[in-house]
Amino acid sequence: MFEFLIVAGVAVFALACRTFVHPLLRKLGNLGVLAASFLAAYFLGGSSIAWGLVGAASWFFLPWLELLTRIRHLRLPLDKKLRHRHPPSADTFPLLREFTGEVEDEGFTYVEDSGWDWEETKQFVRVFYNPGERAQAAIYLNEQNNIAFAYLSVSSRGKDGKVWMTWNYPFAYAMKFSPDLQVNRVMNARSFMELLDCHHSFLLRNGLLNEDLREQNPEALQEDMEKDLRTQINHNLDQGLIRLSGQGTFRYSWRGLFYLWFQFLKDMVRLS
Repeated sequence: MFEFLIVAGVAVFALACRTFVHPLLRKLGNLGVLAASFLAAYFLGGSSIAWGLVGAASWFFLPWLELLTRIRHLRLPLDKKLRHRHPPSADTFPLLREFTGEVEDEGFTYVEDSGWDWEETKQFVRVFYNPGERAQAAIYLNEQNNIAFAYLSVSSRGKDGKVWMTWNYPFAYAMKFSPDLQVNRVMNARSFMELLDCHHSFLLRNGLLNEDLREQNPEALQEDMEKDLRTQINHNLDQGLIRLSGQGTFRYSWRGLFYLWFQFLKDMVRLS
């Protein structure tokens, strides 16, 4: 009973810390969860430190349940063809109108709504272009297994063929970026205007001025996005993270599954 009370006390303390908004208290709560797991395994294993470490470490191996049961069997298309899509309802994407207003306030002009569907995965993207900035902006909504998240991006294409993109994608990305895609991830951008400012700074840090950027044809933006996706897939094929699975699809290799696991761990630490 004494051991149970110790574990329960630490667990309650950890859960209490996680109810706070302050990041330090939330991280303390996560450490408390690890401590409670360590103590539970420690006592169940006959006061074995080895069992305690196994109990604490088990949290870091939880992603393998998803990796082995779903992602290992997942088949994705080699060519993601973007097609016209009607915008999602206000219930599904309540911030679409607000995001659109922010993008248009910065001088970007609406181009089209498109996206792609594959089994349980859906993606909606609203594309904009600003000829003065020589930049493309996009609003994304990803839906998968009843989970949805939105993010924004702004990108410029250099005359040397490289793509410079700033975005606030909320998670570690599931594939490696191709060498021709330079990504500036800004997680704390509070508005599209702030994201655009970060993009300007990103370009300047890399010695790029407006005259170094390629003017884009708004009617060809969708085609350029499809080419970028295929280039990234080809790069990951070359890296061995994915492999062909027939009928125009690919799947993750074992090397790719370990790469995803490390990406999951990054998010567990960052979002804790």
